[in-house]
Amino acid sequence: MRLVAFDFDGTLSDSEMTVLLGRRMDVADEMADITDRAMNDEISYADSLRERAALLDGLDEESAEEAYGDVTLRPGAADLIARLRDAGHHVAILTGGFERGVERALEAEGVEVDTIVANRLPVEGGRLTGEVEGPLVEGTKDEALESLAADLGVKLSRTVAVGDGANDLPMLEVAGLSVGFVPKPAVRPSCDAVVASMYRLGKVFEGYSILPKSDQ
Repeated sequence: MRLVAFDFDGTLSDSEMTVLLGRRMDVADEMADITDRAMNDEISYADSLRERAALLDGLDEESAEEAYGDVTLRPGAADLIARLRDAGHHVAILTGGFERGVERALEAEGVEVDTIVANRLPVEGGRLTGEVEGPLVEGTKDEALESLAADLGVKLSRTVAVGDGANDLPMLEVAGLSVGFVPKPAVRPSCDAVVASMYRLGKVFEGYSILPKSDQ
């Protein structure tokens, strides 16, 4: 068994959750700008997350749920997750994004993962508070990967990390195999392989004997 850890926004999904939420408050452009700065390592991810959450202060819970419902997986992502789990691997999503959006996207495709480590946007009185909480606000993805691997009894050399942005760098640097999914320039040097589709990612996994060869 291997532990295969995916980033979500920008990797398993091309939906940017905070932008989808930001559209409900007419702050999507500000959201996208903050996200780009964080992914290019111009500001810390924790700071960017707090800035984006603050822009959502007062958004009603129903509108937030509608935004989460717009989150989708990339073509082929659900099939790849299913193949990995069928092969006996533990599939995890480690994301600074929001748990509810991840859950909705997986539910829509009828696929499950073994572990989700994500953040949350607290609600009070039916509206978002403008705050953010969770293990990956200040915590880093290498710590999350190492902790999960230890819990599962999996050596770090048998872990796989897939990501695209600067906040994925810590887990990409400690994983046994690191794959960049259309990675940002600052991320590419830390990747053992680089792909631009779930199909190519599957082929990389086949090449490393993580998945059996497919006829497709």
